[in-house]
Amino acid sequence: MIFRQLFDATSGTYTYLLASRRGGEALIIDPVLEKVERYVQLLRELDVKLVKAADTHLHADHITGLGALRDRTHCITVMGEQTHADVVSMRVAEGDRIEVEGLRLEVLYTPGHTDDSYSFVLADRVFTGDTLLIRGTGRTDFQNGDPRAQYDSIFNKLLKLPDETLVFPAHDYKGDTVSTIGEEKAFNPRLKVKSIDQYVDLMNNLNLPNPKMMDVAVPANMRVGLNQEEVARKGWALSAAEAVRLAGNPEVAIVDLREKSEREKSGTIPGSLHAPYPELQDYIARGGMLHELAAATGKRIVFFCAFGERSAMAVQAAQDAGLKKACHIDGGIDAWKKADGPLTR
Repeated sequence: MIFRQLFDATSGTYTYLLASRRGGEALIIDPVLEKVERYVQLLRELDVKLVKAADTHLHADHITGLGALRDRTHCITVMGEQTHADVVSMRVAEGDRIEVEGLRLEVLYTPGHTDDSYSFVLADRVFTGDTLLIRGTGRTDFQNGDPRAQYDSIFNKLLKLPDETLVFPAHDYKGDTVSTIGEEKAFNPRLKVKSIDQYVDLMNNLNLPNPKMMDVAVPANMRVGLNQEEVARKGWALSAAEAVRLAGNPEVAIVDLREKSEREKSGTIPGSLHAPYPELQDYIARGGMLHELAAATGKRIVFFCAFGERSAMAVQAAQDAGLKKACHIDGGIDAWKKADGPLTR
């Protein structure tokens, strides 16, 4: 496995790059905007393709690199379903998995630092965001933080992992790079409390100053979504209501770009084709299924995904590949549901 731990000294943020092999697919966790050029350079050097970029939560001390990486690499952006960000490509929940070729991360909902905090478990390691730090825990006094929720996340989820599990947090300010669950049980002073009430009292009396970037970072990180209005301005978008009226039209091919797990969880549009977004280029290239379908039948290709971000990128790629009638459903399956569109499972 390819594994890199990268550091932003300004914010004390750790970013993680993972891939199963050279030439394969990669995942980045908790990217920082100012480091995006370095990430892109490293992706080239390691000969890996960035498929997904995930944030463990909505950060307050730096501006996320999710949007910039999406724009540079056309990757899928991932956050928890409670996120206050306007649009991300994929929202995950407890029990879901984040998968790239050869790697599967189990998703744990670990609120407390914020109400949208998640941890990601990969075999021998866990990426804990700001929930569990090395010899510390994330503060709980803003962004709907809750020390009781954090106690539950730590003691009833993270500390239930095997003691040898490596702990990789999103931040460190002392120079530590990695710990283990067993070490944190033994040596983390904030985990020495005798009860949840004692933990709540401890966290409520830290009296820490707000992060210096908070007033800038939080609003910026809530607006990471792709500007779908530009796609609509070009005439490449359908509203969900318009798409509902087209369902079943023989001159239209509706194409679902989501992963199999998303389709099983949320349902899909009856009669739609499945073309997972990471494989899109193969489908729209000359000789590919969608390219030949459009050429042979004249059908209009209508893409959709979860919230419209992947499909907006897909319609631009399809237009570039010569599918000039291609468009997408603005807002994705989320908007389709709000428009009372039919679903099948």
